[in-house]
Amino acid sequence: MLPEHRGLTDIVQDPEAFETFYRSHVEAVTRFLVRRVPDPHAVADLTAEVFLAVLDSAHTYQPGKGSEIAWLYGVARNTVLAERRRSAREMRATGRIAGRRLLEADDISRLEERIDAESPARRALEAMAALPERDRALLELVAVDGLSPAEAAAVLGIRQGTARVRLHRARRAIQQTPGVIPLMEGTK
Repeated sequence: MLPEHRGLTDIVQDPEAFETFYRSHVEAVTRFLVRRVPDPHAVADLTAEVFLAVLDSAHTYQPGKGSEIAWLYGVARNTVLAERRRSAREMRATGRIAGRRLLEADDISRLEERIDAESPARRALEAMAALPERDRALLELVAVDGLSPAEAAAVLGIRQGTARVRLHRARRAIQQTPGVIPLMEGTK
């Protein structure tokens, strides 16, 4: 993690600072993505896109509003949503997804292992799909990604009190869903 007083602007100008930032956070970003994306090729591409987006938006990070990882999850979330929108447009236009780059067999195997390891979290995300978007996004960040309610509020740009109310409502709504409650323990 970079020293907080410098913020993230140094990573744009200093390749060593970017490398340090990347190495500190690539595992967390990859975990975030494999919970949401079942395709290893897409996970690899999105991971790269997240860190490119970080370079473009490093100036927007404000340490007083949350941790680097909370901000980075926000960037990753926006990247995933942008990719879903792009993919939907492409599917409508062409009827299929094309243009994936080839990965080595070891890369695919490693990403498939991660995807399998995160399958309980993906099942929880699928169960939460019935929730309204704003409640679901908050619950994902807290219960699945391990952010505090305050950090999740910062990611979503809402007040902490609003986050606590939405979080309570979302937990109540999925309380009866099998397999989700064990993943929710410890998120109170």
